[in-house]
Amino acid sequence: MKKLATLSFAALVASSIMADAQTASLVAGKVVKVDSSAGKVTIDHEKIPNLDMEPMTMVFRAADPAVLKAVKAGDKIRFKADTVNGQLTVTAIEKAK
Repeated sequence: MKKLATLSFAALVASSIMADAQTASLVAGKVVKVDSSAGKVTIDHEKIPNLDMEPMTMVFRAADPAVLKAVKAGDKIRFKADTVNGQLTVTAIEKAK
């Protein structure tokens, strides 16, 4: 019974962490440059809370380089970024409305 309670608690914690990650807010930014061949995008962005990063302009790797086809320099965007395999990576991107 103790083992079942421990497993249940672990599952609850894991689902809570995943829910937090999925509901992280999108960050506003502006595309400065797109380098499709390198799979990178330069973004002038607001604060990124999950990375504890202040507003700045920087280069991010795209988790899926195909998403870079939807944006161009000058576009206002909303995006999610995280550290993936030690690299700052855009995991989601959309044009701002």
